[in-house]
Amino acid sequence: MKLVTAITFISLLSLSAIAQSYNAQNISLVGHWVNPTEPAEPVYGIRFQGIWGWHDDSTNREYAIMGSSTGCYFIDVTNPATPVQVGYLPGRQQDHIWHEVKTYKNYCYIVSDDGGNNAFQIIDMQYLPDSIHVIHDGTTYFERCHTIYVDGDKLYGGSVTMAGNSQYYSMAVYSLANPEQPQLLSTLNQFYTTPATVHDMFVRNDTCYVSGGFDGLFIYKFDTLANTFTELVRLTSYPEQGYNHSSFLTGNGNTLIFMDEVPDARGIKAVDVSNLGNVTVTSVFRSNQGNTPHNPYIIGNDVLIGANYTDGVQIFNITDPYNVVRIGYFDTDTLVNAPNYTANYHGCWGAYTDLPSGLLIASDMQNGLYVLDISQAILASVPDNHSTVAVAAYPNPFNENFSVSIALSESQNIRYSIVDVSGREVISGATFQPSGTSLLEVEAALLTPGAYHIIITGDTFRSSTQLVKTK
Repeated sequence: MKLVTAITFISLLSLSAIAQSYNAQNISLVGHWVNPTEPAEPVYGIRFQGIWGWHDDSTNREYAIMGSSTGCYFIDVTNPATPVQVGYLPGRQQDHIWHEVKTYKNYCYIVSDDGGNNAFQIIDMQYLPDSIHVIHDGTTYFERCHTIYVDGDKLYGGSVTMAGNSQYYSMAVYSLANPEQPQLLSTLNQFYTTPATVHDMFVRNDTCYVSGGFDGLFIYKFDTLANTFTELVRLTSYPEQGYNHSSFLTGNGNTLIFMDEVPDARGIKAVDVSNLGNVTVTSVFRSNQGNTPHNPYIIGNDVLIGANYTDGVQIFNITDPYNVVRIGYFDTDTLVNAPNYTANYHGCWGAYTDLPSGLLIASDMQNGLYVLDISQAILASVPDNHSTVAVAAYPNPFNENFSVSIALSESQNIRYSIVDVSGREVISGATFQPSGTSLLEVEAALLTPGAYHIIITGDTFRSSTQLVKTK
C-alpha cells in the first residue's frame, strides 16, 4: 500500500473567480478552485476532466475528486466558499485527455483511456483529509478504460483495454465484493458484437443503459448468477442522431435522458422507457443553439442537470418529457475569446449532484472546480399550481429513522419519496397531516449508508431536502 501525504493548497484564483461575472440564472457561485499551473494537454487544450463527489460519514466532510491532465485532485469542499486541495495522485502521463472517477464505500476508482503508458487506480479515502492511500496503481486488472459506473457492489467499465493492448472488451463488469481487488465477472462482447464500442453506461439493478457511440442506444440485463448479458432493447435510429455519449434514468424508471456528443450541437433526447416493448423518443431539446451536451444527471423524476460544452451547467424540468423546460444555468466557460479556442472541448465536462449539503460540484475543462448553489433552480421546478413549504429533517445525518417537520397552513394529504444517488426511489409512503407544524416520521433503518433526497408533495405544495444515513 502506498501512502500519499495530503497537500494543502488554496488557489489564489479562487477569490478572483468569485468576483468574476458569470452568465447565470437561478444558480449561484459559492466557491471555486483551480490549480493555475496545471498544463493544458496539447490536442484539445483540456486541463480538467471527470468529477465525482464523496461524503465521509465518520467526519461529515464533503469532497470533490477531479481528474486533470497530470493526475487526479482530492478537494475538501466542506467549507464550500474556500475549497482546499487535500490530496493529489499523479497519472502515468503529463498530458492526459481523459480521467473518469467513481466511488464505492470509502474507495475511489480512477480510469483513463489515453494511449501509451496508463493505469487503473484504486484509492482508500478513509484517511482524508490527512492523506490518501493508494491500493492499486497498475495494469493488473486492465490498462485503459473510457468510463466506469458503480451499481451496488459491481463496477462496470466501458471500452476496457487490457495491458499491452492484449485484449479489448466493449463493456466489462467486475465484482466489488472485495473493493481492493475487483474480480472480472463477464464481458459484453462474449455475447454481442454490437455495439463495438461502449462509451458509457448507466446501470440500475443490473439493467444496463448503454451508450454505444454511433451504433446507438442499447439496454441489457446482466444476470448476476450466470454472469450473462441479455439484450432487451436497441435504438439505432432516432432524431438528431450522432455519437451516443452518456445517459441517466429518472427515479421512477420511466424516462431516460441521453446526450450525443458528435457531431456538435445535437439536441438532448428524452426517451420513454416505461414500456421496453415500445421505447419512444418523446422530445429533443437544447439549452442554446450550437451548444454540445456532454453528460446528464437526474435528481428524482423532475430535475435534469446537464454538463455542456460552451455553456456550462444547464438545468431542466423534465416532469413532462414531451415538454422540457429550462429552469436554470451557470456558464462556466469564460474563455470564449481565448487564443486557439476550440468550442467542442471548452466548458463543463461533468458534475456531481449528491453531496448532503445539496450543493452541486462541476468541472470546467479549463477553469477547474465550481461549487454551485442550485436551490433556486430546484424551486423553479415546482409546478405553478404548487407553493413551496419549508421542511426540515432530523436527525440529519441519521442512523435508523428520522422525522420531517412540516408547517402547513391547512390540512392535506402528503406523499413522500426517498431517492438514492442514482435517482431510484427506495422508500415511499402517504399520510394525512393536520394544519400547523407536524412531524412526519419515516422508518429508514433498512437503507444502506449514503446520501438520499426526500421529496414531499402535498395538495398545495412540493418540497425536498437531502439526507445522509451513516450506518
